[in-house]
Amino acid sequence: MGESTRIAFTASGHPRAREALAELTARYGDCSRNDADVLVPLGGDGFMLHTLHENSDRNLPVFGMHLGEVGFLMNRFSPDSLPERIAQASCFSLAPLRMHAETIQGEVRTGLAINEVALLRETNQAAHIRILVNGTERVARLVADGVLVSTAAGSTAYNLSAHGPILPLGTEAVVLTPISPFRPRRWHGAVLPAAVEIEFQVLTAERRPVSATADYDEVRDVSRVVVRQADDVRHELLFDPEHSLDERILNEQFL
Repeated sequence: MGESTRIAFTASGHPRAREALAELTARYGDCSRNDADVLVPLGGDGFMLHTLHENSDRNLPVFGMHLGEVGFLMNRFSPDSLPERIAQASCFSLAPLRMHAETIQGEVRTGLAINEVALLRETNQAAHIRILVNGTERVARLVADGVLVSTAAGSTAYNLSAHGPILPLGTEAVVLTPISPFRPRRWHGAVLPAAVEIEFQVLTAERRPVSATADYDEVRDVSRVVVRQADDVRHELLFDPEHSLDERILNEQFL
C-alpha cells in the first residue's frame, strides 16, 4: 500500500468524527468498500466493533482512528500522511468467537464476538450454569451473576473488569471468567486453548433466566450456549508501529 492506496472511510455519529470524515474525504477521496484496499473507521472502540461486524465478509484490513470516548482498538487521529501510515502499519489478525444460543422457547440464534461472549442473569436471582469444556463437565453448578468467554483482544475489556487475566496478542487461547461468583467460591476462571469448545447449560432456566450476548447482540432466556472460535472469519487490524495493540495490552498489565 502507498500513495495509490484506495481508502474507504466511515464515521460514527460523533460531531468530531463527522468533521474528520469531511476533511479526510476531501483530501484523499473516498471509494466504495467493494473497491477499497483498506477501511478507515473514525470514532471509538464501539464504532470499531460495529464496523468489523458489518464488514466481516469483505476481508478488508482496517486502520481505525480514534475520535470517540475509548480508543483501545484505534490509532491516534491525524489527517496527515495517511497512506504512508497505512503502508507502514503493523498487522494483527483476529479470529472472533462464534456463539450458538438456544432459548427456552426452542429458538436458535448465532452471533460473532470480537471481544467476548457473556452470559448474564436477567433478574435479581443468581444464575445457575453448568460448564462443559470439549464435552467434559468442568463446573457442575456455577452460582454467579454470569460468566464470559473472551478473546485476547477483548481480554482488556469486560473480562478485565470481571478480574479475568489479560492475554498477550498472539496467544492461541481464550479466557473463561466467572462474573461475581458465589459458588464455587475459589474458582476464578481458566485460560483455555483457542480451539476449545465451551458449552454453558443454564440450570432452572425458567426460574433463573439468563441472557447471552456476542459483543452487542443479545439473546434473552437462553437454555444452552456453545462457544467456539470462528476459524472461517479473520479481521486484519492495522496499527501504527509506535502504538501497536500488543504494546497497549502489555501496558494494561502494569496500570
